[in-house]
Amino acid sequence: MASPKTWFITGTSRGFGREWAVAALERGDRVAATARDAASLDDLVEKYGDDNVHAQALDVTDRSACFSAVAAAHEKFGRLDVVVNNAGYGHFGMIEEITEAEARDQMETNLFGALWVTQAALPFLREQGSGHLLQVSSIGGISAFVEVGMYHASKWALEGFSQSLAQEVKDFGIHVTLIEPGGFSTDWGGSSARHSERLDAYDAVHQASDERRASMRGKAGDPTASAAAVLKIVDADEPPLRCFFGSAPLRIAEADYASRLETWRAWQPVAELAQG
Repeated sequence: MASPKTWFITGTSRGFGREWAVAALERGDRVAATARDAASLDDLVEKYGDDNVHAQALDVTDRSACFSAVAAAHEKFGRLDVVVNNAGYGHFGMIEEITEAEARDQMETNLFGALWVTQAALPFLREQGSGHLLQVSSIGGISAFVEVGMYHASKWALEGFSQSLAQEVKDFGIHVTLIEPGGFSTDWGGSSARHSERLDAYDAVHQASDERRASMRGKAGDPTASAAAVLKIVDADEPPLRCFFGSAPLRIAEADYASRLETWRAWQPVAELAQG
């Protein structure tokens, strides 16, 4: 049996973060759990004990707070094995509808929050010569749909820096995995989501988007079941850089990349013309 692991997880109040924290604790691992409201983590501490759960309030948009929270977790447990950047939300709005504040807020949480926690954890992981960063991306990190353009921007950026990071830290014994879920029954599109004020010009596009999301209700994956997949990844000797969660993402990716390759090949003469 593998030795118990120590986890640091952002966004642990609900959804994936909560389910993965519970799964880790149930098998005897220790978890530094963070959420904007630390009171939402009281039940974890009560059930599993403060020797196994280190609950902290954390707003991931605050860089100094991220560094302090990671340092406090390391001081509490003496090491960090799995760092999960899960905190994030979905912003709904056509590109023309999104305000500057809304765009910046989306990037501050989904992109910069993950960057700050990653930077805070790396010195500890390098020092111990091991560790695993799990970056919660999305099928929306490699493909894109209407009305969630800024969300896609945040996840595409997360994918980019994480792929670079994986190459930078490999020789330190550190692994990086981008988890790319499809639709799951989390609160991503519910009360945690944010919405731009709609412009009348996009009524037809909004209606089509609303109908598409409505047609997907009842088909979403079970976030509880995702915990078994996460444990498989963190226990692997050679974990993947990317892993889809759910059955739909592979189909979406195959169609998207087939279309891209077809277009790139068709326009290769123009590409070569541009080279001179």
